[in-house]
Amino acid sequence: MKQGANIIIGAVVLATLAAGGGYLIGQRGHNEAAPATASAPPAKKEPKLLYYRNPMGLADTSPVPKKDSMGMDYIPVYEGEDEAEPAASANQIKISTDKIQKLGVKTEAASIKALDKVVRAAGRIEVDERRVYAITPKFEGYVERLHVSATGQPVAKGQPLFEVYSPELVAAQREYAIAAQGVNALRAGGADARFGMSQLADASLARLKNWDMSDEQIKALTKSGEAKRSITFRSPVSGIVTEKKAVQGMRFMPGEALYQITDLSSVWVLADVFEQDIGLVKTGAKAKVTLDAYPGKPLTGDITYVYPTLKAETRTVQVRVELANPGGMLKPGMFAQVELASAPARRVVTIPLSAVIDSGTRRIALVQVKEGRFEPREVKLGARSDEYVEVLDGVADGEQVVVSANFLIDAESNLKAAIAGFGDKPADKGANVSAPADAPASADPHAGHAANPALADPHAGHAATPDTAPAATPAAKAKPKAKPAAPAPAVQDHTGH
Repeated sequence: MKQGANIIIGAVVLATLAAGGGYLIGQRGHNEAAPATASAPPAKKEPKLLYYRNPMGLADTSPVPKKDSMGMDYIPVYEGEDEAEPAASANQIKISTDKIQKLGVKTEAASIKALDKVVRAAGRIEVDERRVYAITPKFEGYVERLHVSATGQPVAKGQPLFEVYSPELVAAQREYAIAAQGVNALRAGGADARFGMSQLADASLARLKNWDMSDEQIKALTKSGEAKRSITFRSPVSGIVTEKKAVQGMRFMPGEALYQITDLSSVWVLADVFEQDIGLVKTGAKAKVTLDAYPGKPLTGDITYVYPTLKAETRTVQVRVELANPGGMLKPGMFAQVELASAPARRVVTIPLSAVIDSGTRRIALVQVKEGRFEPREVKLGARSDEYVEVLDGVADGEQVVVSANFLIDAESNLKAAIAGFGDKPADKGANVSAPADAPASADPHAGHAANPALADPHAGHAATPDTAPAATPAAKAKPKAKPAAPAPAVQDHTGH
């Protein structure tokens, strides 16, 4: 009995010692772990999702993930994305370096240079209007014989074209012949008679000259004194018959053109220069003309005239270039490519043409403020060359402008919203260009759902059990028994969305 009591006492002592040792070891471990816990860095806080924006840069956001009309996922925007490095201006656009590389953005510095531009235009060969002659009798008559009977036939100066008979011309010849004979007969007569006959002879001679009788024909008439039945018309110039209306035996009236002779020793090239290039073309400058008929043989001429009117249908102005035509190799109607040398240009600030975004109402250039920062600026443009354009205002010499993928930057960063900042309405300086100010503060997928009060109580609509139902009052017992209530409609739980 005494031995059992000793065993029990020893067990209690051992249990007490074990408990005390465990407590001391736990305290020491807790004290040693506390500094380590205090020195450990706090866990990184996850950024707060603000909203989802349109992937094409449109001013459209969504509190929940969605796709646009082309099936592209909306891009999440987190709190503090643009706060690490605030823009110097509300109009600036920030794009990450990796996106710049993916878009293939290239920049080039604005520079001062002379805009040497060659104006190119389409043209055609035309006849020199000053070298066109019409053969038109001034009296009534008949065509008796044709010496040149085909259009396009070359003729030399003085070559016979056709012979005509005219009763009026024959009468005028006889009148002059009689008057000339009378002057000779009245040399010994009185002065009044000689004077009157001389006036009649002069009037008859003037009529013949006015009807284009040549001096040789008049001398022959004076010498012979006999009127000829027919008279021959000759070509006044060497050239090509470009029009022939005369037919043998036909009757013609005064002023009717029977032949047209064109001198093609020199021709015109009429070039159609577009409206925006006409200010570069000056009279007296050189022009190079290339013809499809003679490739590799460019011709050089002078700009002799810039026409004062513009064709409304094509928005072009005609420019005349004169070319010599030895051998008649240039045919009227041929098409030509014309390069017109522009006037010497002055040195101005220029940017590449690809750097300009033309919306129709304004012209924008994207200026790189620094790495990853771009600022859209409205620019005023001047003269243009083949690759560069003069900047009158908006970009200074040395500033970097985007020359490639500028339209992609427009789509990526909602350039329209940035441009509106310096448009007609003043923009809020604190507003972020990439996100609207009224974006939702969280991305709750159930935002906008109507609250259902029945969801607060999962047992709403269930009949009360006897254990949970309150005790009926005496007044309630006195009332007549009411009909059992219809069961409440089932409520769909959205908590699993």
